[in-house]
Amino acid sequence: MSHEHVSYLELLARGAGTEAYDRPVLLARASGAGPEALAELEEAKQLALRVRAELEGRRRREAELSALFATAHDLAGLRDLDAVLRAIVQRARSLLGTEVAYLSLNDPAAGDTYMRVTEGSVSARFQQLRLGMGEGLGGLVAQTARPYVTDDYFDDARFQHTRTIDTAVRDEGLVAILGVPLSLGSQVIGVLFAADRRARVFEREQVALLGSFAAHAAVAIDTANLLAETRSALAELERANDIIREHSGVIERASEVHDRLSELVLHGGGVKDVAQAVSEVLGGTVEFSEQGAGAAPRAGGHAVREGDDWVAAVSAGGETLGALVLHGQPDLDPVDQRTLERAALVTSLLLLARRSAGEAEQRVRGELLDDLLDAPDRDRRLLKERAARLRTDSEAPHVVLAARIERAGGTTDPDAGGREGADRQRLWSAATHLAATRHGLASARDGGTVLLLPLGPRESATDLARQTARSLGGTLREPVTVGASAPVRAPLDRPDQVAVAYEEARRCLDALVLLHRTGQGAAAEDLGFLGLLLADGRDIDGFVDRTIGQVVAYDRRRGTDLVRTLDAYFASGMSPARTKDELHVHVNTVAQRLERVGRLLGPDWQSPSRALEIQLALRLHALADAVNGK
Repeated sequence: MSHEHVSYLELLARGAGTEAYDRPVLLARASGAGPEALAELEEAKQLALRVRAELEGRRRREAELSALFATAHDLAGLRDLDAVLRAIVQRARSLLGTEVAYLSLNDPAAGDTYMRVTEGSVSARFQQLRLGMGEGLGGLVAQTARPYVTDDYFDDARFQHTRTIDTAVRDEGLVAILGVPLSLGSQVIGVLFAADRRARVFEREQVALLGSFAAHAAVAIDTANLLAETRSALAELERANDIIREHSGVIERASEVHDRLSELVLHGGGVKDVAQAVSEVLGGTVEFSEQGAGAAPRAGGHAVREGDDWVAAVSAGGETLGALVLHGQPDLDPVDQRTLERAALVTSLLLLARRSAGEAEQRVRGELLDDLLDAPDRDRRLLKERAARLRTDSEAPHVVLAARIERAGGTTDPDAGGREGADRQRLWSAATHLAATRHGLASARDGGTVLLLPLGPRESATDLARQTARSLGGTLREPVTVGASAPVRAPLDRPDQVAVAYEEARRCLDALVLLHRTGQGAAAEDLGFLGLLLADGRDIDGFVDRTIGQVVAYDRRRGTDLVRTLDAYFASGMSPARTKDELHVHVNTVAQRLERVGRLLGPDWQSPSRALEIQLALRLHALADAVNGK
């Protein structure tokens, strides 16, 4: 490893800024390094920058999850509601990288909304702001119960501006604002905001993250209210000791499940582990269901009873991912309900982390395949190392497959463009999952997807194309057409062949569509002489063998003259009478030979399409014999 490569590793190790990565190249250029060395250094720099970007993304996601877990821990040991809400606002401001974050709550008694917690605010007027219900950006969030983002507050006319609110916002200097609702059931009790004093775009992940913090804040407020209600009930009930013992057991269970869930998260537990832990603590059976949320999403994050079951929605950023379903405990204590809800919250965090990791791997697989298609001159050693990290067998024969969703009809529908984009996204998602399952690669390309998949034992390119069409079509519930190339042996040793194979697969895919075989999978060898024209390798011998090979072999074994009879038969306009004159044999002999041909080639050998292929194969066979001097 060169000194410059070590320098890039040192830069990665100490987390240097991006500008530091230019220094090794500048030093090498100053010392008179040649073009090849400078090109190698530039490639190493780009690779190091990609690694740095990936590491920064992972550190950011780890920081987000850590902050969410820390907030969940604060809620479990809730002592001071103000402290918990301040921590939520501080973490939201830090992770979203905004200059200001704040939280407002509704005051039912006064009939307005007031600032509860602010972080980064410098204006006393803004910190003491009270506004009427339904006014301003916060009023729109409260009215719709959905997140709302504006890139420029004062140029946004989609919500009601008032002099009081605009004056306070202008005094604070805010420009870009993101607000998410704090909801208890169907009721919005307040809004959590993140804002900047400059124009900016909030990404979807940032909206989901702030929504998760808002869910924590709502749980904190709800828990505080629940504790207040419990204290009031204990003060009024005469049998205080019995109630204390009863609630003691519930709180112990809640504490136990919190400890177990925290341990599971820290040690890499999964969704099934969470369900098992909650099952043991609550004394029932808990399972995760992707379709079992039912009415739970409308319950605003609370567990709801459905028959004898309790259901808690697993959701994040307004997206329902499934539900935790508790069987066997129809009479569930309110605190145990909160335990089930918190388990659902932990489950949503685990699913988001798993999705994030999966999307990162999908991007890496797509980037490797894009490099093979677009830059086959890259360092093969580096390509193999990247493939090994993805558990791809680079030595096995692979097939390149082109897949596309084909819809009938024209494009006059105004929604067609959006639907096609959605189709491509769904196809890419299904293809990347299939590629990961089969230890291959997938990428979006040319209005569809391209896959590079290894061949299994005794598996042909045709088999793989048909399996891929069935798998993708079954997943998407849409006909998916798949064209396959001929096998490419050790594609990472011959990366230039991958692009060639992709063009062959695309031609095969286009041919399938022209032949009205949408929803099917095939390789060029399945399309007869059309496949011969499509295939880049022009496998003439293979075409002849597949078409009339059995007849040629029969003549060779038996010393018969079936090939010559076929040639004369077609030359005579498929007339047995003229054929017998050409061959100088009896017409019965011609009939017997043609019957033998039918048994060898199949009963449809005289159909127009088969007859055309057979005649082409006879010409190619005769040409080959002439070339070989036979």
